[in-house]
Amino acid sequence: MAEGFAKTLGQGKILVTSSGLEASSVRPEAIVVMQEVGIDISDQTSNALSEFEPTAFDVVISLCGCGVSLPAEWLNRSYFEDWQLDDPAEQPDIFPRVRDEIKVRVEALIDRLSAEETSV
Repeated sequence: MAEGFAKTLGQGKILVTSSGLEASSVRPEAIVVMQEVGIDISDQTSNALSEFEPTAFDVVISLCGCGVSLPAEWLNRSYFEDWQLDDPAEQPDIFPRVRDEIKVRVEALIDRLSAEETSV
C-alpha cells in the first residue's frame, strides 16, 4: 500500500522500490482497499531485500516495526524511518485504517523530502 501511495502521490518527485525481507505478493485485501481510493496495486510485488544494493537508496522506510530485522547497511542510509504500524495481515479487518495511516505518512514523507530538496 505504501508503494502504491508513494508512486501515485510522489509521481515526478520520487522513485519508489518496494522490498521485503523475503519476496512476496500483495495481499488481496490490500488490493481491494487501495482500489477503494482509486489506486491499482494488483501488479505490484515485493522483491527480496537481498536483490538490492543499500548504497543505491537514499531513503529507506520500514513498515510494521520490521526495521529491527534489517541489516545494518540499510539502517545507515541518509534517511531511515521505521513506521510502527499495525500489521493488517494479522487482522484483515484493519486494512482500511492502516491504508489511511500509510497515506498520511507517505504524504508527510514526500512533503519533507520535497522541502529538503528545495532547501539544498
